[in-house]
Amino acid sequence: MFFLYPLGSILRAALDGSVLLDERTWVVVRRALGFTLYQAALSTLFTLLVGLPLAYLFARYRFPLRSLWRIAVAIPFMLPTVVVAAGFNAWLGDRGWVNLTLMRAFGLPEAPIPFSGTLTAIVTAHVFYNTTLIVRILAYTLEHMDPRLEQAARVLGADGWRVFWHITLPLLRPALLAAASLVFLFDFTSFGVILLLGGPQFATLEVEIYVQGVHMLNLSLAALLSVVQLLCTAALSFLYGRLLAQVIAPIAPRPAEVNLRTPCRWAERAFVGLMVLLLIALFVLPMVSVPIRSVARLEAARGERGEIRYGLTADYYRELFINRRGSLFYVPPLQAARNSLLFALLTVLLSLALGIPAAVALSRQNVWARRMDVLWMLPLGVSGVTLGLGFLLAFRRAVAFPGLVPLAHTLIALPLVIRTLQPALVSIPSHLRQAARVLGASPWRAWWRVEWPILRRAVLAAAAFAFTVSLGEFGATLLLTRPEYPTLPVAIYRFLSQPGGLNYGQAMAMTTILMLLTAAGVLLLERLRMPGSQF
Repeated sequence: MFFLYPLGSILRAALDGSVLLDERTWVVVRRALGFTLYQAALSTLFTLLVGLPLAYLFARYRFPLRSLWRIAVAIPFMLPTVVVAAGFNAWLGDRGWVNLTLMRAFGLPEAPIPFSGTLTAIVTAHVFYNTTLIVRILAYTLEHMDPRLEQAARVLGADGWRVFWHITLPLLRPALLAAASLVFLFDFTSFGVILLLGGPQFATLEVEIYVQGVHMLNLSLAALLSVVQLLCTAALSFLYGRLLAQVIAPIAPRPAEVNLRTPCRWAERAFVGLMVLLLIALFVLPMVSVPIRSVARLEAARGERGEIRYGLTADYYRELFINRRGSLFYVPPLQAARNSLLFALLTVLLSLALGIPAAVALSRQNVWARRMDVLWMLPLGVSGVTLGLGFLLAFRRAVAFPGLVPLAHTLIALPLVIRTLQPALVSIPSHLRQAARVLGASPWRAWWRVEWPILRRAVLAAAAFAFTVSLGEFGATLLLTRPEYPTLPVAIYRFLSQPGGLNYGQAMAMTTILMLLTAAGVLLLERLRMPGSQF
């Protein structure tokens, strides 16, 4: 009803003859597809260049705060798109700390480093987002690789480069290709990063779908672009599945601790130091810049150099609740935060109501369960923008209904919920249920007393996934949300799109609120899923 029917509506709209026979249609498709492939390939290349040495760092060396740095690399993958875009704006944008510092130091009237609205910004944000995938996949392979292979090569006279090229890289190649294909898939379907940091001039398939469907009202062309995007995503997903099947276990795998060593030589210490500086510049400073920028007052001092003075202020937070223009359509950010929380809670309830029985059915080892598993995982291959467009085409008369937003969020989160619940269900021995029934327990009592205590942590972990996905979802929300029911990501996008220092400061303040809500929700649910103090 809410997935296959909207996809069918997209296919039906894409088969419009007047659009298919128009030469301008294919010019738009070729341009959008070409740039999508180009930016995805470029982003994947730079992600590999950053992620490979970081994976080697975590897999080979002991250094201070190693566990915390590994967590810092994993956190970006959970952050909403608008938070990442605002973070890099606050760090490297025209009003970011780097440009402001250079303007103040050299008395420059304009930002010396162009970042916002460039391809560099898009690639940098993609590297920030997807480096965790490279690190997790490659570091695992490197950690469990037999160290005697490299040691034997060194005994035979090979230097460090020859050892890496002839021994380590061939063993790492299957995992490297699988990680690269997964990163390429995420970069190919990126929307929020490109729209917020690049702008509409960087027309990928996702951005072009949004522009044609919302701004140009050319729904047939938007649907055709969605079909092209779906076909490409299916091909990339198939390629990733084939590459993942080739990822074999390392020869004579060893515990991870065997490959760890303390850097002793100056080259090793320099490598570790450079990698830590990279971690600070790429993962820490962009996120720290947002809350600092939300309370920083910038004033141009009078004088020949036009210096910039800094100060602390809470004005940006106070302005969030003031309607300066007296607009009838103004929605206070507090209301946007309430909308986000309400949609997130509804998404959690719907995802669990559908995910638990679906996971129970899929945990049964039979042919029908395997076939249905493919069907339930289909939403993973559809972007939020495409799903939002399908809702617009399928439910045109109900677009004003705000309940479509949590329904779309539920479809996006549902595969993650099912994948979280399935292992816990499969791990429950069948003799526990049978013993409860033999002792006289009804099916409901057996489930509550036997299965629920085992499933509780997995259910709350699935709820955490659904909550965070809904709180930061941007693509489908931007297409479906009504002006009077904005979410925090949509409200931040509106403020970032408007000129003026006040709007920029308010965007930073709202981003800080979203960061706190996301962190509080995840920490609360993580705490709830740990029963007792023993975990």
